[in-house]
Amino acid sequence: MDTLDQAAPAAKPHPKLHDIVVNGKPRQVEGPLITYDQTVRLAYPEGPFDIIYTVAYTNPNGHDGTLAPDQKTPVHDGMEFRVRRTNRS
Repeated sequence: MDTLDQAAPAAKPHPKLHDIVVNGKPRQVEGPLITYDQTVRLAYPEGPFDIIYTVAYTNPNGHDGTLAPDQKTPVHDGMEFRVRRTNRS
């Protein structure tokens, strides 16, 4: 059998990168969702991680909200996240 007759394997689609802003800094994230933990780590890569943060977001598509630990939201280009330290857990 000739190798040209065999169908080439389908290429895996590349995950979509989204351009967002976290605490005023442009960032890129991959995939359809962003979690509370991902957002905190984008805002404060060095931590501390033993405190609770307030995460609020605005979406250019009109859906604004907040994220609590263990929550996630669909991510879209142009979203803005504000991450602030609140109090010790």
